[in-house]
Amino acid sequence: MNRPNLLEEDLPLPAAVVYQSRLENNLHWMQRFAEQNGVLLCPHGKTTMTPDFFRRQLDAGAWGITLATVPQVQAAAEAGVPRVLMANQLVGKANMVSISQLLSGGLDYYCLVDSPDNVRALNDFFAPQGQTLKVLLEIGVAGGRCGCRTAEQIDAVLDELAEAPALQLAGVETYEGVIHGGDPDALVREHLLKVRDICLSLYQQGRFATNTVILTGAGSAWYDMVMEVFGPVRETAGKQRILPVLRPGCYLIHDMGIYWDAQSRIMARLPRDCQPGGDLQSSLEVWAYVQSVPEPGVAILTLGKREVAFDAGLPQPVLHYRPGDAAPRRAPALWQVDHIMDHHSRLRLPEDADVRVGDIIALATSHPCLTFDKWRQLLVIDDDYQLLRRVETRF
Repeated sequence: MNRPNLLEEDLPLPAAVVYQSRLENNLHWMQRFAEQNGVLLCPHGKTTMTPDFFRRQLDAGAWGITLATVPQVQAAAEAGVPRVLMANQLVGKANMVSISQLLSGGLDYYCLVDSPDNVRALNDFFAPQGQTLKVLLEIGVAGGRCGCRTAEQIDAVLDELAEAPALQLAGVETYEGVIHGGDPDALVREHLLKVRDICLSLYQQGRFATNTVILTGAGSAWYDMVMEVFGPVRETAGKQRILPVLRPGCYLIHDMGIYWDAQSRIMARLPRDCQPGGDLQSSLEVWAYVQSVPEPGVAILTLGKREVAFDAGLPQPVLHYRPGDAAPRRAPALWQVDHIMDHHSRLRLPEDADVRVGDIIALATSHPCLTFDKWRQLLVIDDDYQLLRRVETRF
């Protein structure tokens, strides 16, 4: 039986499309990077919230899946994910009830703490349940998000943990992506060294209550530096193992915007012997029709803010296809989306451009998180534009 094909117009547009070959390239590229450099990979699942992709990341060797909210954790657990690092605080009774149920079901779960109040509330809930909750001490930065800023704040959390038998301190966490200003490389490195030293100090003091100690950071823009600073800590472990864990999320899909820029900087920083060969590839496109050519130099497309991310740059055309042609052509560089509405985008092009109503434009995106969360279903295709499978998102 012939598979539906985008070029044959067997599938309705607009549609969010993921290339299987590029997805596999990215999946194995990052896993090789982690394994060759002695770190564990716990990719941030909030980027795609696609259980099909979670399973592929785990099957490739990921240590676990990172998530941000309790509903995301529930969706992952329902999809069979056995270990979740919730890179966030667990706050509120209903959320605690949900996690308690997942713990009873066998989920290996970690969350973050950065205040005595939160530690106390967690212990007050989980102790009567007879359950133990593994927590990571979050270290933050001034002007950033959550996380302890000072030694005094850290000591206050540790003191409260000592009085919280239902909680086990299992490691130290940070997120370096909120650091801005000055020389970013130097500032990020300085912060990571500080976090590493905090973890080592607590390790030497015997503060951790678990057999393995997690030292984790890394969004998608600084994972190389986190690897460089945190990776060697694994070799210092004695009776407990310190596990450096990276949490990049956007690598699986990548983009042609902010993460392309970030990856270019990473590749420039990485020593050759740390590179796994090749590079990440942008695997997501949104395909749409030209629905109107109302004036010279303007084409209106059948996608808008409800279909594609626009927070980190407007989508840009990469392919132009006229039904009946042999194959798509590269879209000229002069073609640019310059305005986006709810379900329309304006494509600017030269007045003599050969574009007609019914033509198909494939657009690349920036910041894949905010394209994925607009779709309940995405199309995974091969390099001949045939549909391989549909994958469901769980936003």
